[in-house]
Amino acid sequence: MTKAEIVEQISEKTGIEKNTVLKTVESFMDTVKGNMTKGENVYLRGFGSFVIKKRAKKTGRNISKNTSVVIPAHNIPSFKPARDFADDVKKKVKVN
Repeated sequence: MTKAEIVEQISEKTGIEKNTVLKTVESFMDTVKGNMTKGENVYLRGFGSFVIKKRAKKTGRNISKNTSVVIPAHNIPSFKPARDFADDVKKKVKVN
Protein backbone atom coordinates (compact mmCIF):
# COMPACT_ATOMS: atom_id res chain seq x y z
CA MET A 1 0.00 0.00 0.00
CA THR A 2 1.30 3.43 -0.93
CA LYS A 3 0.83 6.82 0.70
CA ALA A 4 -1.59 7.76 -2.10
CA GLU A 5 -3.70 4.69 -1.36
CA ILE A 6 -3.74 5.50 2.36
CA VAL A 7 -4.86 9.06 1.59
CA GLU A 8 -7.56 7.70 -0.74
CA GLN A 9 -8.95 5.33 1.89
CA ILE A 10 -8.94 7.91 4.68
CA SER A 11 -10.63 10.43 2.38
CA GLU A 12 -13.35 7.92 1.48
CA LYS A 13 -13.95 6.89 5.11
CA THR A 14 -14.04 10.41 6.55
CA GLY A 15 -15.35 12.53 3.69
CA ILE A 16 -12.41 14.91 4.09
CA GLU A 17 -10.79 16.24 0.91
CA LYS A 18 -7.73 14.36 -0.33
CA ASN A 19 -5.51 17.47 -0.15
CA THR A 20 -6.34 17.95 3.53
CA VAL A 21 -5.77 14.27 4.29
CA LEU A 22 -2.46 14.34 2.39
CA LYS A 23 -1.25 17.36 4.41
CA THR A 24 -2.27 15.61 7.64
CA VAL A 25 -0.52 12.34 6.75
CA GLU A 26 2.65 14.17 5.66
CA SER A 27 2.57 16.30 8.82
CA PHE A 28 2.27 13.12 10.93
CA MET A 29 5.26 11.55 9.17
CA ASP A 30 7.32 14.75 9.52
CA THR A 31 6.49 14.89 13.24
CA VAL A 32 7.54 11.26 13.79
CA LYS A 33 10.77 11.77 11.80
CA GLY A 34 11.54 15.03 13.56
CA ASN A 35 11.12 13.60 17.04
CA MET A 36 13.13 10.50 16.21
CA THR A 37 16.00 12.56 14.79
CA LYS A 38 16.04 14.36 18.17
CA GLY A 39 16.48 10.97 19.85
CA GLU A 40 12.89 10.63 21.09
CA ASN A 41 10.74 7.53 20.67
CA VAL A 42 7.12 7.89 19.51
CA TYR A 43 4.42 5.79 21.19
CA LEU A 44 0.95 5.32 19.67
CA ARG A 45 -1.18 3.34 22.11
CA GLY A 46 -3.01 0.48 20.40
CA PHE A 47 -0.93 0.83 17.22
CA GLY A 48 2.76 0.56 18.06
CA SER A 49 5.97 2.37 18.84
CA PHE A 50 8.57 4.01 16.64
CA VAL A 51 11.76 3.40 18.59
CA ILE A 52 15.46 4.05 18.11
CA LYS A 53 17.57 0.91 18.23
CA LYS A 54 21.30 0.95 18.89
CA ARG A 55 23.51 -1.20 16.67
CA ALA A 56 26.89 -2.19 18.09
CA LYS A 57 30.18 -1.79 16.24
CA LYS A 58 30.92 -4.83 14.09
CA THR A 59 33.22 -6.13 11.39
CA GLY A 60 31.77 -6.71 7.94
CA ARG A 61 33.18 -8.02 4.68
CA ASN A 62 33.57 -6.31 1.31
CA ILE A 63 33.16 -9.40 -0.84
CA SER A 64 34.26 -7.79 -4.11
CA LYS A 65 37.60 -6.62 -2.64
CA ASN A 66 37.91 -9.46 -0.11
CA THR A 67 38.64 -7.05 2.74
CA SER A 68 37.29 -6.50 6.24
CA VAL A 69 35.36 -3.31 6.96
CA VAL A 70 34.62 -1.92 10.41
CA ILE A 71 31.02 -0.78 10.70
CA PRO A 72 30.80 1.78 13.53
CA ALA A 73 28.08 1.74 16.19
CA HIS A 74 24.98 3.58 15.03
CA ASN A 75 21.28 4.10 15.68
CA ILE A 76 18.46 3.01 13.39
CA PRO A 77 14.71 3.69 13.48
CA SER A 78 12.48 0.70 14.12
CA PHE A 79 8.76 0.00 14.48
CA LYS A 80 7.39 -2.32 17.13
CA PRO A 81 3.66 -3.08 16.71
CA ALA A 82 1.32 -3.13 19.70
CA ARG A 83 0.40 -6.58 20.99
CA ASP A 84 -3.20 -6.40 19.68
CA PHE A 85 -1.96 -5.23 16.28
CA ALA A 86 0.58 -8.07 16.04
CA ASP A 87 -2.01 -10.63 17.19
CA ASP A 88 -4.51 -9.45 14.54
CA VAL A 89 -1.89 -9.85 11.81
CA LYS A 90 -0.96 -13.33 13.06
CA LYS A 91 -4.61 -14.44 13.06
CA LYS A 92 -5.82 -12.81 9.84
CA VAL A 93 -2.90 -12.96 7.39
CA LYS A 94 -2.33 -16.34 5.79
CA VAL A 95 1.20 -17.68 5.47
CA ASN A 96 2.19 -18.41 1.88
